[in-house]
Amino acid sequence: MRKTLFSSPDYSSAESTRLFSACHNLIEELLGKGVPLIFDATNLSERNRERLYCISDRTGAKLVLVRVEAPSATVYQRLTARGEGANRDDKSDADWEVYRRMKPRVDKIQRNHFVVDTSRDISPVVDKIVCMINR
Repeated sequence: MRKTLFSSPDYSSAESTRLFSACHNLIEELLGKGVPLIFDATNLSERNRERLYCISDRTGAKLVLVRVEAPSATVYQRLTARGEGANRDDKSDADWEVYRRMKPRVDKIQRNHFVVDTSRDISPVVDKIVCMINR
């Protein structure tokens, strides 16, 4: 979505505000039509997540929150590999510097949520998430 809106993303605050506004509008429209979806985004602030909570409440959609994380050393290795073109299907251009700028701005998630540490076996948590979605 970011690259659709911005030909040369800079990951600035203004850019992210515009991006999330467009995402939230699309999410509300799709959920309002009964279309299930997954919003895979870096939601750093609880303020941004509040918009999702309200959309879920207004549309009656089940909201399942998942925090995906990894140790910084693992993130560094993955982002270095990304920069070297290790995965041609990876469309993101966020790099270690973007990660370093964003990390201190992460707000704690205030609602119940799952935590997936991608440096470990994610199967047990993914199984719990699937069970919750299917309820």
